[in-house]
Amino acid sequence: MRLFRFLAPVTVAAALALCAPHEALSHARVDSSARSERPDPFGSECRTSIDGSHVVAYCHNPYVDTDRVTLHIECDLWWDLDTDGTPADAGPAMTVRLTGRCWKEVRGAWVSHQKV
Repeated sequence: MRLFRFLAPVTVAAALALCAPHEALSHARVDSSARSERPDPFGSECRTSIDGSHVVAYCHNPYVDTDRVTLHIECDLWWDLDTDGTPADAGPAMTVRLTGRCWKEVRGAWVSHQKV
């Protein structure tokens, strides 16, 4: 019984210390005006498909800022020219279609994004 009477205050003190808010345990305080704000979300979601020598990309922009997207194609053969497509502006809630091709096989394709 004495052991319980001795451990009870120690247990309560430990529980209170662990349940205290973070600000009470921390010595350093950060001013709320000094917190860095999150940047606005940006960038279209693009889906690229390759069929033989043809490339098609659909880019959908779910955000408020306009996204200038460009399709880049890398051709497989050394004599086949790699291409950078014409930029297209994907406005808010817009979907744009980008196309391009190589003479023969396509090694890779990707879309670049630029904030307008």
